[in-house]
Formats: sequence, C-alpha cells, structure tokens
Amino acid sequence: MGRGKLRIYLGSAPGVGKTYAMLSEAHRRAERGTDVVVAFVEHHDRPRTRTLLSGLEEVGRKQIEYRGTLFTEMDVDAVLARRPAVALVDELPHTNVPGSRNAKRWQDVEELLQAGVDVVSTVNIQHLESLGDVVETITGVRQRETVPDEFVRRADQIELVDMSPEALRRRMAHGNIYKPDKMDAALSHYFRPGNLTALRELALLWVADRVDAYLQRYRGEHGIRSTWQARERIVVGLTGGPEGRTLIRRAARVAAKGSGSEVLGVYIARSDGLTAPSPKELAVQRTLLEDLGGTFHHVIGDDTASALLEFARGVNATQIVLGSSRRKTWQYVFGPGVGATVARDSGPDLDVHIVTHDRVAKGRGLPVARGARLGRPRIIWGWLLAVVAPVLLTLLLSSLSDPLGLSNDVLLFLFLTVLAALFGGLLPALASAALSSLLLNFYYTPPTHTLDIAEPKNVVALVVFFAVAVCVASVVDQAARRTHQAARLRAESEILSFLAGSVLRGETTLDALLERVRETFAMDSVALLERKSDVEPWTCAGSVGPQPCRRPEDADVDMPVGDHMALALSGRVLPAEDRRVLAAFAAQAAVVLDRQRLVGEASRARELAEGNRIRTALLAAVSHDLRTPLAGIKAAVTSLRSQDVEWSEEDEAALLEGIEEGADRLDHLVGNLLDITRLQTGTVTPMIRVVDLDEVVPLALVGVPEDSVEPDIPETLPMVAVDTGLLERAVANIVENAVKYSPEGRRVTVAASAIGDRVEVRVVDRGPGVPDDGKERIFEPFQRHGDAPRGAGVGLGLAVARGFVDAMGGTLFAEDTPGGGMTMVLTLKAAAGVAPVRPELPAEVTS
Repeated sequence: MGRGKLRIYLGSAPGVGKTYAMLSEAHRRAERGTDVVVAFVEHHDRPRTRTLLSGLEEVGRKQIEYRGTLFTEMDVDAVLARRPAVALVDELPHTNVPGSRNAKRWQDVEELLQAGVDVVSTVNIQHLESLGDVVETITGVRQRETVPDEFVRRADQIELVDMSPEALRRRMAHGNIYKPDKMDAALSHYFRPGNLTALRELALLWVADRVDAYLQRYRGEHGIRSTWQARERIVVGLTGGPEGRTLIRRAARVAAKGSGSEVLGVYIARSDGLTAPSPKELAVQRTLLEDLGGTFHHVIGDDTASALLEFARGVNATQIVLGSSRRKTWQYVFGPGVGATVARDSGPDLDVHIVTHDRVAKGRGLPVARGARLGRPRIIWGWLLAVVAPVLLTLLLSSLSDPLGLSNDVLLFLFLTVLAALFGGLLPALASAALSSLLLNFYYTPPTHTLDIAEPKNVVALVVFFAVAVCVASVVDQAARRTHQAARLRAESEILSFLAGSVLRGETTLDALLERVRETFAMDSVALLERKSDVEPWTCAGSVGPQPCRRPEDADVDMPVGDHMALALSGRVLPAEDRRVLAAFAAQAAVVLDRQRLVGEASRARELAEGNRIRTALLAAVSHDLRTPLAGIKAAVTSLRSQDVEWSEEDEAALLEGIEEGADRLDHLVGNLLDITRLQTGTVTPMIRVVDLDEVVPLALVGVPEDSVEPDIPETLPMVAVDTGLLERAVANIVENAVKYSPEGRRVTVAASAIGDRVEVRVVDRGPGVPDDGKERIFEPFQRHGDAPRGAGVGLGLAVARGFVDAMGGTLFAEDTPGGGMTMVLTLKAAAGVAPVRPELPAEVTS
C-alpha cells in the first residue's frame, strides 16, 4: 500500500478557524462517501467546533498515567486497527506525554501516513521550527512545541487559514474563542494587533515561498522557459562599474512598489581568468544589494547578453534593469551592445529597463585582467582585416579607371596591415603584410598578373613595405600587450589592496574569502586543506562550491601554504600569471583560519576569566558575608556559656533566637553559593514532574513574614511540569528579594495566571525599581542594584532563581510595575495533556 496523503490547514494565529475548516472538510468528504474518523480533535469548549464534531466517528483516546496523573493522547494503534481512509488529527506540534508511542504528534501522523492513511491536520505558523526565534522576538513568547518545517513542506496540500487582526479580535470579544474571564488577558498580551499582523505576514510569506518552490519545480519538469509573471522578480545586470549602485537603488525602488517583489543582482564573468573590473566595487555593490533585501549571483558566461537572459528566465524574472552603455559612439561599430541585445532578445515576457547614469558614453576603461589575450571578437576582426580587407581593396583599386600609383597603393595596404595589428595582434598583421605584398606584386608591379618584378626599385618598395608592416605590427602588438599587462596589474593591485584592508579590519570570514577566490578565478569549488604532519591525511578546514577536493592531488590548481596547508581549486587550469594573486589569497586564507581559531581560544579564555571572577567574588563572600552570621552566632554562644552573667529566661530566649536566625541566614547563603556553583558547572539536573502551582508557592513563602506577602494563586490553574524543589527555591529567592526592597507596610503581591501554553507567576513590589539598563544585570552572580536596605545577601538570589528556572525550561525576567516598583515575571510550561477545571488560555495558544 502506498503512502497516505497529508493535508494541513496552516493558521496565521490561534483562533482563525483551522479546526473549524478541518471539520468542515471532513463533513464534505463524509457526504461524498469517504470513510472519515476523528483521531484527535480538541474543541476547547467552543460551541461551533463542538457542533461540527457531532456526526463524525471518533476513535477512543489512549489513557496514560504519568507520575500519578492520568493523561489522554491519540491512540495510534486504535487508528491503525480501524484503518480509515482519512483521519483527522488536530494540534500537529503537540508533545505527547512520556510513555506514549512517539515523542511528538507529528511522528504519530508520520506512522499513519506510512500505513497508507490520509491525514488532515492543523498547525499554526508560530509552531514551525525555523520561525521560533522570529516569533519570540515579535510576541515575547518562546514556542516550546514545534514541528519541523520539512515535515510541513512535504505535505501534499497546505491551505492557509487567515483572518485580519481586527476580525480576529472581534471574534475574541464576542466570546467565540476564549471565555470572558480570559479575554482581557489574551487581547492585551498575545493577541495585540501588532503581533497578529506580524504573524499574518509570516504565514503569507511562508506559504508564498512554498508555492514559488512548487512553481519552479513544475516549470523545470515541463521544460517551460517563458516567464510566468506570478510574482515580480527584478534582475539587475551588474558590470562592477560605478553605475551599479544607481541600478541597484533604482531596482529596489521599483520592487518597493509591489509587495513580495524580489531583487536579484547578477554579475556575468568571463571564463578566462580574473574578470572583475574592481573587486572592491563589486563587493560594495553586493553589500548594498543585501542591505536592500536583494540577493547577489555570480554567473560564468562568455556571451554576456545570452547569459543574462538565461539567468533571468531561469529564475522566472519579470523585469531586467540595465544601465545605459558606457561605450563611446564610435565603439558601436563593433556591435549594438549588451543593453540593445537584451532588449531585442528578451521577448514579450520580460520587461527591460535601461537606466541612465553619470557614466553614460564616457568609455568603459581599459580591458581588465585578461593577460595578453585580446579576446575572441577582436581576434576575429583582426583576421578579417588581414585576409578579407586586402582582397576587397584590390577589387576596389582594380575597378578604378585612373590608377592611383604604386606608392599610394602601398600606403593603402599598409593602413590595412596597421588596422589588423590594432585589432588582432601580431599574427593577423604578419598575415596581412604577406598577403598585401603578394597582391601588390601580382596586380600593381610591372609586369602585372605575374610574380616577376621588372624594376629593382619596385623590389625595394615591396621589401620596405613588408619591413615597415612587420615593424608597425610588432609595435602595435607590443603596445596592446603592455596595455593589457597594465590592466592586469591594476586588477591585481586592487585585489591585493582589498585583501590587505580586510586583514587590517579583520572583516573577512574564511567562507567569504574562499567564495571570493572562486568568483575571482571563475572556479567551480575551492577548499582549504590542512594536515598535522606529512604522513597524516588531509582534512578540510573550509570549502565553497559543489564537490570540493579532499586532496591537493585531485585539484586542477593547488597552492601550498607552508608545509601542511594548501588551497585546492577545481574547475580549470590557471595560467601561470594568475598564481601570484592566488598565492596572496592562499596566505590570507591561512591568516583568516588562524584568526578564527584565536577568536575561539579567546572565547574560552573569557570563560576561564569569568570563572576566576566568580571564584574571586566567592572568596569575598566567604570572607565577609559568611563571617557576619558566624560572628553573631559565636557572640551569642559565648554569652550563654559565660559564668559571670546570669541570664534571665527572656535574655536566653533572645540569644537563642539570634543563634537560630544567624544559622538560618548562614544556611541560606551557603545554599545559594552551592546552587550557583552547581549552575556554573552544569550539574543541575531537574527531576520534572507534574504539580499544582498552589502546592509549591505556599512552601516558598514560609521563610518570609506572613504580613509581607499577599498570594493570589487560583486553584483552577493548569498543572505545570517542573522540579518541585528547584521551583520552590526559585520562588523563595524572588520573593525574598522583593520583600527586601519593598517599603515598610507595602505588601509584595504573588499572583499567577495562565497565558498561552504557559503559566505565569508575577511577583510585584513597590520598591525603588531598577532602570532598564540594569534589568538584566541584576540576574548576574554577585550583583546588587543600588544599596540593599537591609544589607543581607551576596547578590546570588536572583542569579540562582534564573538558573533554576532556565533549567526547567521556563523564563524569568524583570519589568516595571505600573506606579513604581519592579515585577518579576516567571513563566512555566503548562503540563501537556492536562486540562484545567475551566478552559484556560494555554489550551488555545497551542492549538
């Protein structure tokens, strides 16, 4: 039996109607006679969802006991035994209770699909694994339950369930999502308009990317080369010239006029060596392009116009932005130019924009970094002038009724030879001189139409002509070579200057440097190889491009760097003159690799220094803060043992109470010191179990005066999965800190509520508060903000509390109390599968 099909309803936010849409689809399929069952669906006491569940067959859930509590999960075995055609599975990212068949519900769904059962499921955009950090930045809530993007992308159908933020908030205000007692908290926290708008944009962009990937695959499978203008993609043709920045900014403005438009900058490099006119300028344009949200692409191609059009059609572009040609007017005799060719061959599906700039018609400058080679077009023109032009000139002169004379004929043929040298170099010029000499001898030197020469002066004329032609050709060719050598040296100097600057600034990473090597020399792949000795195998320290070489012997070009390091390039063999620049790149790669390793060692050194700082602070705490309660205890004990003074019962009780308080204080300080040591060494291992918050918080308040704290812990809160001992210590430290800074007569409030898939504990005081720049610093070890009014402690309480909370998978942060003071917000994960007595927000946010 084949694999089942997966259909996913992707929600832009909780409450947009994913489950409702899934159940509606189930009813439509059932009416068509499809065997549909409900494997797991939560209605969350929503009347419309509960109504849609009626009439659908539900598979019984599996009950699992975990640490004394009974949970219900989807019964995969029962669904497989039932073998329906379609199974409905809600809340795809859900984490199953320990002891279940699989750790995550999406793994349960994978089993059903493997068994040939079609599955319809739901997931919210915030639960996709790749978007966890983005969602946390937007909403302030870290989604603990996630599903891998790849699993969702492999779904056969993905349908976006969307709703405007205003409509969703109206649904909530009407009571269609949450009960009235949770409505205000939801609207003021997770469901703020800004949050909903951002989540909606994330969902739309994610679905658009998946649709675009499917479109590209479809076009590739069907060999479609024409552009489908489903989405604006603007390709910017870059030459490395100064006009590139203008083109990029113009393309970005065009893209900004349409939502979802993309800008792709492409540089077409020749395949014959160092090709970038200015590597530094090209790097600046790449940075500008990425800053504006575009992408940079490097393409190899000898025909710039064809390569540009091929790239544009390959990415399904809709527009091409090119700069007006920098060629001078006379240079158009050699061809229409890239812009005109692209506009002519683009066809009706590609719009071409020619953008003017301040370098129009000012010349393209010297040829760049191509050694002494003149290029195929110029060589072809040189040979045409050497072979065809003398023949045409001969026909022209023969048609004249009045001959010009041998001297004038020689000058005209000499002019053609010079042109052949200018265009094609030495060999076409020599061929032109030889052919012109033969034509002059045969047609214009008496006796004509023979190779004989009657007059000696004509022999001298032809010999001088040939000699002058060869000398002129040699001089012209030498000048061309010197020009190209100067251009090459300029390109090399710019590259070396860029490398030197990057060394001084420490900007270039190893991958970026290897990518620059690949682009500069038009290679397929580049790898930096190293080994510890001559007998050990090579290892790859870094590589770019497909299938990098694993040994220098396998490379087309290898450049040794010292005794045990080499730069290996594959793609083509480089000419000898390119190896000087390659050697500079190789040396720089070794420097960058050493710098990266030094950075890693510096990071480890900083960790050691931090450990030393903590040890120093610990010694200071032992020498001062721990001595204070010890001194009080010793003084009280010495007084009680004194034979010179008779103490009354009240005095003895007071001294004993002082001993007890000092011992408690000492026990608290030592406990915090041991806890922070455990946290620093990573030896804290939480023993997670499911408990009620109202059982833990009262135990944490035992050490503070009863009249100083006002607890508000509802009994209807969801249970939390925590380590009871760690949570008790964390809450105790937070409350003690709040009581310490709270004014006399003002109680500290300890309140708890359920928000999203979390339970939140807020410890509110009315003390002096903490400025924004100090809200994170107070959680560092041995840090105390301002002057502690009662002088107790070494600044470890909040550091220990945060460490314990982090170990349990929660969060602890500080925020201002309205009206003055500070509020410590402790968030904990609600136990999966444990429903509260009344419907709470955590059950909704994970749906």
